[in-house]
Amino acid sequence: MAGDGATARLVAALARGGRPPEGHVVQNFHPLPHINITAPERGLDVDQTNRSVIVDERVVVKWLTPPLPLPQPAPEVYAHLAAVGFTETAQPYAALVACPADGPETLVALMTAYLPEARDGWEWCVDEAEAGRTAFAADLGRLAADLHAAMATPSAAVPSPVRQAAPGPLWDDRARAALDEALELTDGPDGAWLAARANVLRDGVSALGRAGGTPLIRIHGDLHVGQTLRWRDGYAVIDFDGNPTVTGADPYQPAARDLAQLRTSLDHVAQVTVKHRRAGLPRMLAWAREARALLLSAYRDRLTTHDMSWLLAEELLDPFEIEQECRELIYAARHLPRWRYAPMGVLRARIPAEEDQ
Repeated sequence: MAGDGATARLVAALARGGRPPEGHVVQNFHPLPHINITAPERGLDVDQTNRSVIVDERVVVKWLTPPLPLPQPAPEVYAHLAAVGFTETAQPYAALVACPADGPETLVALMTAYLPEARDGWEWCVDEAEAGRTAFAADLGRLAADLHAAMATPSAAVPSPVRQAAPGPLWDDRARAALDEALELTDGPDGAWLAARANVLRDGVSALGRAGGTPLIRIHGDLHVGQTLRWRDGYAVIDFDGNPTVTGADPYQPAARDLAQLRTSLDHVAQVTVKHRRAGLPRMLAWAREARALLLSAYRDRLTTHDMSWLLAEELLDPFEIEQECRELIYAARHLPRWRYAPMGVLRARIPAEEDQ
C-alpha cells in the first residue's frame, strides 16, 4: 500500500543495483534515479484500474492488479522507444516480472519518471474546448507523428519495425464485428437509433475491405487525449497497454488507426464540454472540426519532416473512426455506462441529415 514504504525500498534497492525480490527479474530501460530508502511515497488517485505509487516525487511505480501474463505490450514498447531515443513520454525505467517455478511469467510493475504538474488530457483538453482554443491540436499532431516515426525506426529491441500488409477483409470484418457488438449491447432509444442506421455505418467501414498495401507499425493501440499528459515541460504520451475493448489483435496496425482514435477523442471532448461545462453544441462541434483539421495537418507535416509521409494511409481514417465509436459504445456497456452519451453524440453529429431517418 502507498505510504508503508515498501515501494520506496524497492526502488531504492534497484537504483543501487540491488537484486529484485526472490522469484522476480527486472528489465531495465533507463537507470533509476538514486532514491533514499526512507523516501516519501504517495498514491496516485487517478489510476482506477491498477495501483500507482509516486516515490520521492520522481518515480511512478504502477503495480498491475492483478499481474498480467507475459507477453504484454508495454515492456517491449518501452525497450524500443528507449533504444531509438524517443523522449516525449514519461521516461521508462524498469519492469518487474515474476518468474514462478510452477507458472507463467507475469508483469508485476512498471517504473517510469514522475512528470511534475501533469494534467490528464480529459482535464486540460476540456478547458481548451471551453475556452475555444485549438492551437494545442497541432502539438498533439506533432506528438503522434513523432511517436509513429519512432515506432517505425529500427532498434535492437525491434530490428524490423515496419511490415507491409494487404489484409483484405480482415479489418473490415473486425470493424463490422465491433458494430454488431455495439448494436447488441446498446439498448433503449440509443439502441433503436443505432439499429436504424446500421447499414449507413456498415457502408462507412466498407472501405477497409478495399484497402491496398498498407505499412504497419506497432501502434500505441489506445491513443486518445486521456493518454496525453500536459506537464511542466510540454506533452507526454503514456500507457502503452493497448485498447481495452480489443483482445488478441495484432499489435502491428496502420498508423491511421491511432490517428483516427486521437481525432475522435477530440469529438468526445466536445461532447464532455457540452454535458459538464454547459457549452453550446453547435459551438463545440465547430471547435472539434477545427481541432481535428489542425491535428491532421500538423501530423502530415511532421511525418514529412521525418521523411515518413508514407506511414499514413489517410483513406483509412474515416472507417477507423466509425469503428472506434462502436468500440466506445462497447466500452460504455461493459465498463462505464455513463460514457454512452459521448459516442452517441458523435455518431448523431456525424451522420448527415439526409441519412438521419
